[in-house]
Amino acid sequence: MTTIVLQASAVVIGGRALLIEGPPGSGKSSLALALVDRGAGLIGDDGVTLTVESGVLIASPPPHIAGLLEVRGVGLVSLPIAPPAPVALILSLGGPVPERLPETPLPRRTINGVAVPVLGFDPGTIAPAPRAEWALAMHGLDIKPASLCRPDAPDDSA
Repeated sequence: MTTIVLQASAVVIGGRALLIEGPPGSGKSSLALALVDRGAGLIGDDGVTLTVESGVLIASPPPHIAGLLEVRGVGLVSLPIAPPAPVALILSLGGPVPERLPETPLPRRTINGVAVPVLGFDPGTIAPAPRAEWALAMHGLDIKPASLCRPDAPDDSA
C-alpha cells in the first residue's frame, strides 16, 4: 500500500472527504474553516495523508500537524480531528476562473491508482462554503462510508 502526503486541505462532510488544493494564498484554509464552521470535520490543513483501501482513496490526518488549521492573520488553531474518510472530490483553487456551469462529467485525476473528480473552484466572497457542499453533493464520487467498515466492527449507533 502506497502512502503519500499531499499538500492540500481536507474536510469530511457526510462521511466523504473533500480535498481542497491550490497555491499558497488561494483560500484553502479559509474554505476549510468555513466548512468546519458549518459542521464539516477537519482531516488536515496544508497536508493530507492519502492511502488506498479496497480500491478507494482514503484521506487521513497528516503526521505532525493533525488538528491544526491556519487562520490567516490570527495564527494556528487547534480543532478536533476527523476520522479518515474516502475522497469523493477535489476542489482546485487558484487556477483560471472556472466556467459558470462546469462540463460534466468532470475531469478526473488519478492518485495512487484511483480516479477522483476535479472541479475548478473560485471561493470568491459569495457563499463559498455552501457552494463547496453543493459541489460535493453534485459531483463527488458516490461512496458509501459504511462499506469501508470491517464486518466485525462494533456498531456504536445504539
